[in-house]
Amino acid sequence: MKTKNVMIVGVGGQGSLLASKLLGALLTDEGYDVKVSEVHGMSQRGGSVVTYVRFGEKVYSPVIAEGEADFIVSFEKLEAARHASCLKEGGRIVVNTQTIDPMPVITGAAEYPHSVLDELKAKGVLIDDIDALSLATQAGNSKSVNIVLMGRLARYFDIDYDKWISAIEKCVKPQFVDVNKKAFELGYNA
Repeated sequence: MKTKNVMIVGVGGQGSLLASKLLGALLTDEGYDVKVSEVHGMSQRGGSVVTYVRFGEKVYSPVIAEGEADFIVSFEKLEAARHASCLKEGGRIVVNTQTIDPMPVITGAAEYPHSVLDELKAKGVLIDDIDALSLATQAGNSKSVNIVLMGRLARYFDIDYDKWISAIEKCVKPQFVDVNKKAFELGYNA
């Protein structure tokens, strides 16, 4: 099997590391060779966080080069635009429609580019945009945006739904399993 590449991008504190752990555990259980690489950036200060998940028959490097990502899972619109060049031809971005103002916007030095997803779509980028924050809130915890996005991503994988749920049960703290299973379901069915 040809190696597949998933980038998970977001802002510090959004749960991208848990999302990559979940995806890595699921794919390992499916028998793939999996490499996960976490690039924290300024995660402690709300900066950009990137995680690479590569899987296949044999994976030699955890890093995804520009133009090689099959999927980008983006926790925020601007992060989707920032990393779009990493997407391969025919790849897809699953993106939360939430906006989180970066420091230049907060300080008034720049304006948030609200039309960023429309601009990507106009360039032919395949975008699956979802209001993951509303769905996470509906599930019972606004912090489960990461699991809503994993539910949406699951639609593009040929892996049984129940196996994703098992991975959630394995990777999430017991007190948060039920809300995250609901978040996954809402993302999957959105």
